[in-house]
Amino acid sequence: MARNKFDVDEELEEGFNAAHFKRLFRYVTPYKKSIFRTLGVIFIANIASMLGPFFTKLVIDDVIPKKNLGMLWLITAAFIVSIIVMGWCMRYRIKSITIIGQDVLKDMRFDIFQHLQKLPFSYFDSRPHGKILIRVVNYINSLSDLLSNGLINLISDMLSVIVTLIFMFAIDFKLTLYSLILLPILFVFVMVIKNAQRKAYQRLSNKQSNMNAYIHESISGIKVTQSFSREDENFKIFSKVSRAYQTSWMKAIYIQFLMWPGVQNISVMTTCLIYFMGIKGIGVDVSTGTLIAFIGYINNFWNPVINVGNFYNSLITATAYLERIFETLDVEPDIQDAPDAFELPTIKGDVVFDQVTFGYETGKEILKAISFHVQPGESIALVGPTGAGKTTVINLLSRFYDINSGEILIDDIDIRRVTLQSLRKQMGVMLQDTFIFSGTILENIRYGKLDATEEEIISASKIVRAHDFIVDLKDGYNTEVKERGSTLSAGQRQLISFARALLADPKILILDEATSSIDTKTETLLQDGLDKLLVGRTSFIIAHRLSTIKNSDRIFYIDQGSLLESGSHDDLMAAKGAYYHLYQSQFDLLQRG
Repeated sequence: MARNKFDVDEELEEGFNAAHFKRLFRYVTPYKKSIFRTLGVIFIANIASMLGPFFTKLVIDDVIPKKNLGMLWLITAAFIVSIIVMGWCMRYRIKSITIIGQDVLKDMRFDIFQHLQKLPFSYFDSRPHGKILIRVVNYINSLSDLLSNGLINLISDMLSVIVTLIFMFAIDFKLTLYSLILLPILFVFVMVIKNAQRKAYQRLSNKQSNMNAYIHESISGIKVTQSFSREDENFKIFSKVSRAYQTSWMKAIYIQFLMWPGVQNISVMTTCLIYFMGIKGIGVDVSTGTLIAFIGYINNFWNPVINVGNFYNSLITATAYLERIFETLDVEPDIQDAPDAFELPTIKGDVVFDQVTFGYETGKEILKAISFHVQPGESIALVGPTGAGKTTVINLLSRFYDINSGEILIDDIDIRRVTLQSLRKQMGVMLQDTFIFSGTILENIRYGKLDATEEEIISASKIVRAHDFIVDLKDGYNTEVKERGSTLSAGQRQLISFARALLADPKILILDEATSSIDTKTETLLQDGLDKLLVGRTSFIIAHRLSTIKNSDRIFYIDQGSLLESGSHDDLMAAKGAYYHLYQSQFDLLQRG
């Protein structure tokens, strides 16, 4: 897919929808009590801020001409009290809206992370991980200002505008109308630039996503980069990606910053108009105090309008990120629990494939009406050429994909009728590329059984022959390993994964090339542990190294989506069929080596 490249912009599968904002507001709803409480405080602050110009009018028009010193002191005291009230309200407002905003972001980040855990493999295979990561971190963080300040500030500014207009109309109706005469120009200006701004920020989000994807890819492949001395070439690529981001950023900012001077200029023109009308007495007859008060109120009016304009900027910017976030949240998992799904009871491990047909793409069947029956505790080896369908068998058994036709039964229960979690809890999967998480070795082994004691962990490690190398480490089981276990050898990582699987005690164990990274000496030590690991468990083993599966109860030879041969190693060797020729060719290759 084209999007699976760092230098290709992701195209939105669905355009902007106003319903996105409704979805955003649903995240705000749980905190409505705190929001209303904050708005009440903001309303008090708005009332207090309106008193300043009103007190100025009283002093100029009444107190000073009448030389009423007592009234002057009273107004002064009231003005000081209003300032104190405003200060306290602003402090409460800043603290409250910051907490609310961060809580909303936390909820949104939880939702998208939780959703990512349920998405199919195809979603992660179809795009660089850096492009996924940016949605969980950068895009949501970009909404911080909108949610922490913007939303509540918008309501606050609208309240401020309303309160200001009430005071202005109460003082002089005509002069208030003159103050609003340039407002339509602002709306026309906003409508002109909004589409350009949104498109600019869509381009910016694409370039930001591309750069993040390339950085993530470069870090993941740093060993290969240094091995082939690709540093200079990679820097050239990064420079190109970075310049594209810089260019899109400058274009977006250029359009965004058109808003502020536009609103500011209209505000200045309005102030000049009020001065002109008031001084000339054109259509109005106002006192000096009224004129000065009006100038103060105009500032109180246009400052919130400027803030609303800034909020609008943030809103348009946020749409580009909301589209990406909600697009991810709208991706439906391919595999979901049926409406009437039930918990899978503790299983014995009886597995049946009944005429199972499956293909990853329509018209291209990987498995063709394949059937077999595995008894509880039986060890099954899956062999065959690359692309024959071996991994597909275990993917279907774990229900990472749903079959096209047929049935897969565990203990006579169709796996599509049970919950995914209850199914996979009773399975253990060990892959060729063993993933070791950052943390201690103890934590990694305990990953699949969080309530395991240290004694149980050590016992499992001894069985799979991991204990000896672990105790030789600096801090033993408490040794910190780095991300992906980079400080451990491939064989050591595999041994830890064996211990992890044994501790989880799955009823069905799947080994997908699990011994490929283990050297011959380690494999010999591990074989006894593997035998103990498989006791009492139904197991499916995929291995190209045929020496590792000779002791399996049965060997299934799969090719072109069909089960061609089935039997023990000795039976298949005696039959001199496909398995015999595969084994002999591998044996001859080892002899020549």
